[in-house]
Amino acid sequence: RKENIPAEARDHIATFHHYFFTLSPDDKAIQANIKKALYLADASAKKQYDNLRENGYYANIISGNISQELIVDSIHVNIDHYPFHFRCKARQIITRATSIVTRSLVTEGLLRNIERSDNNSHGFLIEQWNTIENKDIKIENR
Repeated sequence: RKENIPAEARDHIATFHHYFFTLSPDDKAIQANIKKALYLADASAKKQYDNLRENGYYANIISGNISQELIVDSIHVNIDHYPFHFRCKARQIITRATSIVTRSLVTEGLLRNIERSDNNSHGFLIEQWNTIENKDIKIENR
């Protein structure tokens, strides 16, 4: 495992972000992805999910037939200090009926080791997850 820590850490972070941010206008699909994401992170991710849900974010995705895809651009993990600090830079592609919005997303947090399981095959847990940037970079009319 020691040889593969950077690769496994980056894949864990990419997988979490994929499940948390790749959404379709289907409540069951959203719930399935969020459930998978929350196995990979601590209460900081659950808190962000709860805030989005309470603000009607997921309901708006469903009612507006909006789909959202995440493309990870880079993940930097510092394995010199434990728990491992990471920063993830990505783009969100949000497709609406009338437009396609590209957003810049930057998050950071810590990774700590936990026991591997069927729900968390890398054996990492994302902690203190925080969104640093989430802003529009391009809007295209459809």
